[in-house]
Amino acid sequence: MAKKLNKTAKSNPKQVNNGVHASAQQIWQAGLDALAKTQREGGKVISRLAKEGSSLQKRTRKIAEEKASDLSDGFLSITGSVGKQASDSWEKLEQVIEQTVTRSLISLGLSTQKELQALHKRIDGLTKSAVKKAADKKPTAKKATAKKAVKKTATKKVALKKVTVKPAAKKKTVAKKTATRTPAKAAK
Repeated sequence: MAKKLNKTAKSNPKQVNNGVHASAQQIWQAGLDALAKTQREGGKVISRLAKEGSSLQKRTRKIAEEKASDLSDGFLSITGSVGKQASDSWEKLEQVIEQTVTRSLISLGLSTQKELQALHKRIDGLTKSAVKKAADKKPTAKKATAKKAVKKTATKKVALKKVTVKPAAKKKTVAKKTATRTPAKAAK
């Protein structure tokens, strides 16, 4: 092609000029057609890409939600088991503390709450039976005896509640002085 242009350029320079100009014109028109085609089809391509992106986003969101759901279920089961273990540990700790306090009270000679409650029940039972016996013996003095028995019971309950156990006082040991006898001087 270059040989043809050289031949034509030597014979007719105007013709070469027109050929280059026509050729540039065709290239320019081809570029404009390509641009117009791209603009027309570019909108379609962009809308198609937008649809694909939207569907991809939906799929990704669905997968992420499933994973998040699986993770939250896992966390719930883990927190449930941790909570149960903590609860069990607290219960064991409470039992150990109760046992230690009970042993300490017993070693100090103090009564436990259960023992005091049992004692109160026994006192109440004895009081009721005493009132009943007194009522059977003296029908006229029944009310007065019952009031006295109730007062005594109430006084005993109050006294039991106020009783505190003090440690036994230490015995003082007094060292006996042994008298040393001096031998009596011989009689003169």
